[in-house]
Amino acid sequence: MQRHYGWVIVAAGAVITCLAMGAMFALPVYLQPMADETGWTRAGISGAMTVGFIVMGVAGFIWGTLTDRIGARPVILAAAFMLGLGLFVASRATDLMVFQFAYGGLVGASGGAFFAPLIATTLGWFDRHRSLAVSLVSLGGGIAPMTITPLATVLIGAYGWRDAMMMTAIAAVLLIVPAAFLIRRAPEALAASPTPSSDVAPAEPRPAGMAAVFRTPQFFVLAGVFFLCCAAHSGPIFHTVSYAMLCGASALAAASIYSVEGFAGLFGRLIFGVLADRIGVKRVIVVGLLMQAVGIYLYIYVSALPHFYMLAVVLGLVYGGVMPLYSVLARDYFGPRVMGTVLGGITMTSSIGMAFGPLGGGWLYDTFGDYHWLYIASAGVGLAAAALALAFPPRTQDAEPADAVPA
Repeated sequence: MQRHYGWVIVAAGAVITCLAMGAMFALPVYLQPMADETGWTRAGISGAMTVGFIVMGVAGFIWGTLTDRIGARPVILAAAFMLGLGLFVASRATDLMVFQFAYGGLVGASGGAFFAPLIATTLGWFDRHRSLAVSLVSLGGGIAPMTITPLATVLIGAYGWRDAMMMTAIAAVLLIVPAAFLIRRAPEALAASPTPSSDVAPAEPRPAGMAAVFRTPQFFVLAGVFFLCCAAHSGPIFHTVSYAMLCGASALAAASIYSVEGFAGLFGRLIFGVLADRIGVKRVIVVGLLMQAVGIYLYIYVSALPHFYMLAVVLGLVYGGVMPLYSVLARDYFGPRVMGTVLGGITMTSSIGMAFGPLGGGWLYDTFGDYHWLYIASAGVGLAAAALALAFPPRTQDAEPADAVPA
């Protein structure tokens, strides 16, 4: 029965991820009405998300390390209230700096408390199907654009962006808190089980603390790939809604592109999760990163809504499928004892990568008057991520996982 409780963790984690990430990443649909009402620049509003990614990364490292010590539940509860407070203050802001502090500082800090604690806890509950389990938890991130984003668009149309953001704040807290009480630590014996399908070499010896983690080449390769992957897709994700509107799409139709990406990401998480359990995480990540770079580049040839939808399907499948797998790679490298610290560390680097996209895209648009160079630059960064992923230390044919338990 204990083993099966892992699927309860997966379900609760998916709900929490959907609500938290949906509330935070709905900012693209607020961008146009906020700019129209307040007169703030796109780069200024986007800067709140950039600050949020940086703060989320730093906070994620702290939250992850704390999770290794006290567990995920108290971390998630504290972050839920911080998320609600940040969104509420942001919804009332009349000064850009106040908005950036509330959305970038408070909401960003709360965002760092969901990925590392939830995924580290989930990994501990599964000795098999780890890739599928963490992919299912991350389904919440894919469902969010299909639910929270369209809902925010409707609320903005009915009540204005301020009241829409305030209502989102209240609903997020009321729903995340009860789900957090379902989260609990895995039994130690189950958490220590190896991943049978691993195709990478574990760190030897397994690091037992923060300093030891940061001395391993595996950590720097993993963090570097995660950084470049997120730097590649964050700009296109954030600015494609605005780009589609510039091409003539209505606000709701443009927001639906975001929803299509999220819907495709649901299948991407399932497909990539199953493939990674069968053929290895490294192979799936490298192929996915190459596909992501090509898909991003093709945006420079897109202007019609059906073509936006087609690319949204491809990119949603790919980045939706790849993103959860970095945590499985981390588990294969480092084992269960420092998972919160490791995931917090790579989340910090990925958040810094994510920070470049919104601000860089806004600056490129303000400078050149279009998004052409955003997609070219992002595709180049995506190719660099795929190239670096080839440096993941492979597992030799006859190697056994370092934490394997003798039969």
